[in-house]
Amino acid sequence: MKRKLLFFGLLFLFVCNVAAQNFNDYFLDKTLRIDYSFSGDVNHQQIAVDELFEEPHWYGKRNRLSEVPVKGDGQIQVRSHRTHQLIYLNSFSTLFQEWLNETDEAKHTVKSFENVFLVPMPKDTVDITVVLYDNAQKPMVQLTHTVVPQDILIHKIGQSFVTPHKQLLEPADSNKCIHIAFVAEGYRDQEMPLFLSDAQATMNAIFSHEPFKSMKDRFSIVAVESPSLESGTSEPGKGIWKNTALHSHFDTFYSERYLTTLNLKDMHNLLAGIPYEHIIVLVNSTRYGGGGILNSYDLSTMHHAKSTPVVVHEFGHSFAGLADEYAYEEEAFPRYPHDVEPWEPNITTLVDFKSKWADMVSPKTKIPTQGTKNNVVGCYEGAGYSVKGVYRPCYDCRMRTNENPTFCPVCQRAIKRLIDFYTK
Repeated sequence: MKRKLLFFGLLFLFVCNVAAQNFNDYFLDKTLRIDYSFSGDVNHQQIAVDELFEEPHWYGKRNRLSEVPVKGDGQIQVRSHRTHQLIYLNSFSTLFQEWLNETDEAKHTVKSFENVFLVPMPKDTVDITVVLYDNAQKPMVQLTHTVVPQDILIHKIGQSFVTPHKQLLEPADSNKCIHIAFVAEGYRDQEMPLFLSDAQATMNAIFSHEPFKSMKDRFSIVAVESPSLESGTSEPGKGIWKNTALHSHFDTFYSERYLTTLNLKDMHNLLAGIPYEHIIVLVNSTRYGGGGILNSYDLSTMHHAKSTPVVVHEFGHSFAGLADEYAYEEEAFPRYPHDVEPWEPNITTLVDFKSKWADMVSPKTKIPTQGTKNNVVGCYEGAGYSVKGVYRPCYDCRMRTNENPTFCPVCQRAIKRLIDFYTK
């Protein structure tokens, strides 16, 4: 009995120590930026370290360091080299995985993609693991490498030649807030007043939606005046190629409206020394389009009639990990296996619906729920690009159509929980 009591006593102390993990015990108030190359095809993938950088301050989470609010399509794990304890964890998604899962090209062509991740600068030697998951949420490739903080080849950046930027929104507490940078793409020097106006309009649009509106004081927003040599963005389908700050372009993966940048290193170089963790790229174009990638960036055009709902929708992807709630009549590449519960909080295959929004559904509401326009919380078939087998919480939502003016109650709760995760 004494041995059992001793064992449970030690276990209790261990759990308490993990729960009370202190940022200052393991990290400095600096950022370690790690650039990777993800390459391969559907049959074989590889992760390689490119470069390491040190930036002057850390603007990410300081609590719940070894937890993530959503699993993501990949994770970066930081462990003490000495004790092997997990001391930092973050999740993400990538264009590389989209390309692998959703294109024919990946079946016969090897390509590489830039990826950049930010972690707090460790005080001591750490082992960093990057793992990518397939559509069934099983690891498909991973890399572990060791980082010695005193390594003389870690570049120090962000102390000079910082891109001009303006603070648009001050948080109530700079130590408990979410840092967002609006980045100019396709704006020439003389067009920066237009960019600042677009940035203000974007901020107003985001904070007109709940729960962002009620939690506005937990955000810091800066507008980064990164100049381009030419206005606009590239449109390969029209034979138009522009020389812009981030070399963004439409027709990503030959999808006409998919606007992205593949130049993540350039983007983070422009942001060095600026307070940021999340990125919203504003593109000086009248064409409809955009894209959002979890914990990477949100990129949207600014001067189309539907630009406002698009940038908010894409921020739902990049910031909160929300899934698209619409469906295609013909889905060439099924994104969500029907026997696996998606990690995104706003869609379900009913495999584990109890872990999602089952508690928000009235006992009188049938599951699946018939498609009516009363927007009662239920399970409406057709989501995650699939007409059948994947379900959304409400008939309509900002994550489904541009016409719906709000996030549905389930998406609102998911966003609120995520904001609380990072700021409490």
